Amino acid sequence: MVEKKRRKSKLYRLIRAVLILQILLLAVNTTLLLFVLHLYFGGANPDSEAIVASSSAESDPSGTDSGETSGTAADGEKSAETTADESAAETEEPSEEERLAAEASEILGSMELQEKVYQLFIVTQEQLTGVSVATESNDLTETCTQNYPVGGIVYFEDNIQTPEQCTAMISGIQSYSKLGLFIAVDEEGGRVARLGNNSAMGVTSFPSMQEIGAQGAEAAYDVGATIGAEIQQFGFNVDFAPVADVYTNAENTVIGDRAFASDAATAAEMVSAAVEGFHDSNMICTLKHFPGHGDTAEDSHYGTATTYKTLEQLEEEEFLPFQAGITAGADMVMVGHISTPNVEKAGEDDSLPATLSYTMITETLRGELGFDGVVITDSLSMQAITDNYSSAEAAVMALSAGADILLIPSDLEAAANGIMEAVNSGELTEERIDQSLMRILTLKLQYGIIPAATE
Repeated sequence: MVEKKRRKSKLYRLIRAVLILQILLLAVNTTLLLFVLHLYFGGANPDSEAIVASSSAESDPSGTDSGETSGTAADGEKSAETTADESAAETEEPSEEERLAAEASEILGSMELQEKVYQLFIVTQEQLTGVSVATESNDLTETCTQNYPVGGIVYFEDNIQTPEQCTAMISGIQSYSKLGLFIAVDEEGGRVARLGNNSAMGVTSFPSMQEIGAQGAEAAYDVGATIGAEIQQFGFNVDFAPVADVYTNAENTVIGDRAFASDAATAAEMVSAAVEGFHDSNMICTLKHFPGHGDTAEDSHYGTATTYKTLEQLEEEEFLPFQAGITAGADMVMVGHISTPNVEKAGEDDSLPATLSYTMITETLRGELGFDGVVITDSLSMQAITDNYSSAEAAVMALSAGADILLIPSDLEAAANGIMEAVNSGELTEERIDQSLMRILTLKLQYGIIPAATE
C-alpha cells in the first residue's frame, strides 16, 4: 500500500516537471519570435538597416540613397502644396477681360450670319426707316430695327430738338434692339457739336479745340469729362471725338480749328487728356481721322483726300496724337478716306483710301501702333467713297482691310448683301466677321449696352 502511494507521488512530480519544461520552452519560443520580429520590423540590428537601405536603392532607378529619404518626403510635401496652389488658381474668379470675352463668345455663338453682318453697321435712323427726318421712335422704327438689326445709330442736328424729345427717341429705339445699340454723335466741341450748338439742349458750349489746346491738358480733360457726362443723360453712349489730327496744312479747311494744335506733341498731350475725361464720364470715345486729316488740302466729304507724307514722316508727326490716345485707352479709332501713295506698297493702288487699305489698318494701325480696339470707318456716304466704289464693294474692302464697324453706307441693304455674298463665295470668311463681332460685343458688354437679360 505504501509502495503504491510512493509510485503515485513520483508520477505527480514527473507530470509537474514536464509541464514546467513545456512552459519554459514556450517562453523561449515566444522570446525568440519577438526578437525575430523586432529584427525585421523594428530596425534594431544595424545590418538590417543596411539591407533595407540597399533594397530601397535597388528599387529606385534614379539612384536616390537612404540619406535622401527625408528630402524625398519633403519634396512630396512641396508637390502636394504646389498641386493645392494650382487647384486654388484653377478655382479663382476669371478676370474682367476674360469674363467679357466669354460672354461675347457665347452671344456670338447664337447669332446667324445675317445678324452678324448687320451688327457691323452704324447708320442713321433715316436709313433704317426711310423717313425724311427722324425725331421719334415708333412702331415703324421697331419693325425696321428687328428686320435690320444694326449695331448702332448715329444722330445729327436735325434729329435733336429738345432734351425730352431726344431722350424719348433714343430710349425708344434702344428698347427695340436685342443686343443694344451704339448711340453715337459727333460732339467735339467748337463748330462740330450737334447738341452744344443747340441752345434748347442746355449743355455746355465749348470754344474750338484749338483754343482748348492753347489752355492746356486740364482744359482738354474737362471737355471730355463734361461732354461725356452731359450727352450720356440723353442716352448717347458713343462720341465720335476727340479729333486727333494735327493741323499742319494751312490750306486744310475740313479740320482747321477742330484740331487741338499744329504741334504734334501738344496735340498728343491734349488727346490723351481728353480720352481720360471721356472715360471718367463712362463715355466711349473715338480718335479721328487716322492716319491724319490735318495735312490734306482736300475735304473727303467731297472727293479724294491725299497726304503725300512717307510712313516715317507720319510716324514723326501725324501718328503721335493717335499713339497717345491709344495708350490712354481710346475705345475706337475712326479711319479717314485719306490716300497715302507714299506708304502703300509697290504694286498696290496708291489712290486707295486708308479706310479700304490693309496696309494702313491692319499693318500700321493695328500692327505698328498696337491698337486692338474697334476700328470704324468714316462715313461711307462721302464722295471719296461713292465716286469710286459701290456700297457692296466698299463694305467688303473695308472689312478685308481690317475695319470692324462700317459707318453710314450709301445703301445699307446693298452693303449687307455684298458682305453675305462675299462670305458665301469665300472672298471673306465668317471667321473674319467674327473677329470684328468679338470686339463689338465685348465693347458693348464693357459699357453695359447689351441688356443684362442677354448676358
